[in-house]
Amino acid sequence: MPNPIVPPLPRRLAAEVVATAGLVALILALARTGRAALSAAAVGAYIGAAYFITSSTAFANPAVTIARAFTDTFAGIAPSSVPAFVAAQLLGAVIGALIALALYPDAATTAGVVVARDAR
Repeated sequence: MPNPIVPPLPRRLAAEVVATAGLVALILALARTGRAALSAAAVGAYIGAAYFITSSTAFANPAVTIARAFTDTFAGIAPSSVPAFVAAQLLGAVIGALIALALYPDAATTAGVVVARDAR
């Protein structure tokens, strides 16, 4: 019998796509508008809100998804669901980048503001 509290997997995957797309779009928009210094607080606020709003609990990061597979909490993830969640996150990242590109056509040129570069 399905758990009435946990939404079905397709719904959680869709929520993961949305959460990841929003996160990537947020980071790129902050970089594009010269507000990269706000990234840490904005990402923390976004993930905190998305955790309670989305049915997937907004892992929004493959590393977090894999780590949560090893936990035994209500916000964990079944190891068998990890590949689907990572795929949803990759799709969300592409969608988020496309949103940022549509809103800020030169977003690719300002990505270096957020992405750390090797100082060598």
